[in-house]
Amino acid sequence: MTSEQLQGRRVVITGGASGIGMVTAEAFVQAGCRVVVIDRDKRALQQAVEALGPTTAGITADVSDPASIHDAFLGVDRALGGVDVLIANAGISVRRRFLEISSEEWRRVIATNLDGVFFCAQEAGLRMMKGEGGVLLLMGSTNGLVGYPYYASYNASKAGVIELTRSLSIELAPKVRVNAICPGYVMTPMQEREYTPAMLEKVNGTIPLRRHARPEEIAHLFLFLASDRARYIHGQALVIDGGELAGGLASAGVTGDEST
Repeated sequence: MTSEQLQGRRVVITGGASGIGMVTAEAFVQAGCRVVVIDRDKRALQQAVEALGPTTAGITADVSDPASIHDAFLGVDRALGGVDVLIANAGISVRRRFLEISSEEWRRVIATNLDGVFFCAQEAGLRMMKGEGGVLLLMGSTNGLVGYPYYASYNASKAGVIELTRSLSIELAPKVRVNAICPGYVMTPMQEREYTPAMLEKVNGTIPLRRHARPEEIAHLFLFLASDRARYIHGQALVIDGGELAGGLASAGVTGDEST
């Protein structure tokens, strides 16, 4: 499916130098796409581009800075001549009780997770609307759909991404398709380091499939949604959580970190 459907597509992935973003970049490269990875970590970006191979370019930019993102997409124009698929993946979280969140922490999370998605989607959307159209895929989270303790800033930012997705799907249709992906717990290397065996067992026990998602499973959903086989899926917040929300288990009081 992937090579046939996506061969030659021009793909931009933010936060693509590590974690889910890096695995997603690998998947699109393997599908025959030309990929630009945008990341603020210059060293990690260089290593990622070297690992991903000659069909990949890297641009250092901070998604929370509109000027930086504007310049980054000028770099995308030079590297790819346009963009067919945007995966707005970059995000951060701060685990803090609501009454203890500082104004700086609040702004930093919102600026990265929501402002950054807006800036990137706007730059990509302008190009898609002037060209042949395209696909915007925005990183949401189950945290944007239900309440989780200690992540008020992260939760609010992801709820904003989901509403932004719905709004853009109305404004940009039919030329540009827009969807959000909402993962639950994902076992990235960073996430794994934060767990003790007991913590991991406790969290897995709240998930009907009894495990975290693997990053490649999130990447495969991005691949499908970017392809023409998903051409009638539009304006959706697609949950990929092993059944966590379906069982009402998100309110069980588990407070482990989310990975997206």
